[in-house]
Amino acid sequence: MWWVLLPPPGAGVRGANLPTAASGSEAVAVSCSSSSRLRTDGETCAALHGANFILLAPFWATLLVVIPSPAQLLAESLNNPHKEDYHERCVQCSEVNWGLTDGGRFYCRTCHNVTERTREVVNSALTLNTRIQTISKGLRKQEKNDEGLEWYVCEGFQFVLRKQAEALEALGVCPQMKDEILCNFWRRYLQKSQQAYCNRPAGESIKVLSGCESSTDMDSEPERPSLLHLLSLSESDGDPLTDCSLGSSTGKVSESTSVCSGSVDGSLHFMKNQKDKLRMSMPMTLSFCYMALLWLRESMTLSDLLRFVVEGHIPYLNVFQCFPEKMKLYGLDLKIFCVESWPVYEEVYNKMLHLAAFLELPRFPDITDSCFLHPDMLCMKYLMEANLPDELHNWTCRVVKKIHIGEVDFLTFVPGNKSTRKVKYDVLAAAVIVVVLKLLFLLDDNYEWLLSDFAEERNKNNKEDGPYFEFKKWYKVLKKSLDVEQKKMDEEKAKCLWRCEKPLFYSAKKKSKVLKRRQIVVNLQHQFGKLSGSWQPAEKPNPSSFQLNWSEDNTDGSCFHGHSLKGILQEKCGLLTVMNPDYWLCTVKLCAEKFCGHLAHYRDLDFPASYHFVLRLFSFLLRIQPSYIHEEVCAIEHKLFNKKLYKKPKYKPGQRK
Repeated sequence: MWWVLLPPPGAGVRGANLPTAASGSEAVAVSCSSSSRLRTDGETCAALHGANFILLAPFWATLLVVIPSPAQLLAESLNNPHKEDYHERCVQCSEVNWGLTDGGRFYCRTCHNVTERTREVVNSALTLNTRIQTISKGLRKQEKNDEGLEWYVCEGFQFVLRKQAEALEALGVCPQMKDEILCNFWRRYLQKSQQAYCNRPAGESIKVLSGCESSTDMDSEPERPSLLHLLSLSESDGDPLTDCSLGSSTGKVSESTSVCSGSVDGSLHFMKNQKDKLRMSMPMTLSFCYMALLWLRESMTLSDLLRFVVEGHIPYLNVFQCFPEKMKLYGLDLKIFCVESWPVYEEVYNKMLHLAAFLELPRFPDITDSCFLHPDMLCMKYLMEANLPDELHNWTCRVVKKIHIGEVDFLTFVPGNKSTRKVKYDVLAAAVIVVVLKLLFLLDDNYEWLLSDFAEERNKNNKEDGPYFEFKKWYKVLKKSLDVEQKKMDEEKAKCLWRCEKPLFYSAKKKSKVLKRRQIVVNLQHQFGKLSGSWQPAEKPNPSSFQLNWSEDNTDGSCFHGHSLKGILQEKCGLLTVMNPDYWLCTVKLCAEKFCGHLAHYRDLDFPASYHFVLRLFSFLLRIQPSYIHEEVCAIEHKLFNKKLYKKPKYKPGQRK
């Protein structure tokens, strides 16, 4: 008998370090999956001269059946008369010419169609005289212990993106994000990176590393598409994020799979272009999501997205636990999909910029004053969350209008445009509020306390009108609440288990041992937790746009939304102006961003404590470093006082020497 490997219709022949010719009666043996449906395609067959078999190599499935030779057919019909008990006509060719595969399924000897009809048959005579040549020693061991599907790294990231898109949709994001926006971004990335939707040169080749073996054991093989299902689809066929292609691999892992990696190209992905900014990674999945949110102009900022990731509402940590059971993950795959730190704002944002330029995306939809990402809208949100008076919103709007940062051309994202500075919408809004607080209260550890004493004295003597805003009282209330929330967040980070709850085992022999060890660890954690009195089942907080909530119904006066700013303002020419004419700049001269990477540098000891507290408050709300907000504050100040900073001295004739 000979082994025949058949692809589905339309699949191209793919080389996999297999012989292209055979001599005598030798056959090349690969894994057998008798439950697969047999299909034939004459155009993709590669007939091997000098042998009585046909070898076909599809790139997403290894569908195998046993086709007997003519002499064996005669012996089989004489020795196994029970096979003729099945007399129904074949649905493909209408012939009645049935045989049995090794798995006990009836197959048509005429058209090779495999039916669902099975029969328990144990017959070792079929393979008694068959000569088998092993292709790969490493693969044989893997096939013996493991029966995982053949999968690629980009398929794993496709699965992660799908889960993240579904989580965002559950949080209230527009349903178009997953099926239309994110799907098209992902397809374009695969095409631009030549992983799918492209025609590669026939002579091009890649090297698949053999994992733990030395470099002398690495063999080059003909180029193959690295995405299993999408390559055979046009852009109008199906949704790659919904119709995941993992199920299309019905055979066992091919011989090119890395010994120290569950995926086919895990070693290649990890070793090739480690400094490549566009190499797919877990933080880059969030860059895809944020880019889709920005295209739709959703109300979720990047800081909100990262906060939902930390709170567990968006899959990120140990997301590979959701992978299908037959999608084996080990070795270098763990370095690709396992994360041991939370995503960083700057990294995700910069990856989004590089990704949008790489995809050559057009100008994003305009950010108008009615969009949530507009500074006026975001300032209103952060003023409410920071428990500041509502009257401050009028001042933030005046600053936004004065320096022209609310215009459409300034706010709209244009990929690849290096002439304009990219906008971080949430950081920009927080910096505007900080500048307004400096305009009104100066934040120099002196003037704000004097104003607070005046407002406190006035509130004691006059209780009929609305209360004046007291900066000192606001500081005490916010500091107490901020310390509690910060401590709670630090404890949650300390309790975070970076290792997944689902144990990772790669063979049936080690499964019981791994499960036993995992159960011992869980029991010890519960026991020590009870002894320390801190054992509590982890509860995921409900998703909310606000981290700090303040209600005006509180009788303790902890809400300052309705407080007045009359104590620090004066009317001049029909307009309210600040009583204090002074202002201090964070920096006199901005740094060259292209040289040092930042416009300004921040060290808390160099600035007043009040200013540092305000930065700390908004850095907690945005989950970013205070230096990012300080840098944006410096940029706004130089736009606001540009004429005074760069005012040229008037020429006086008498001063010339």
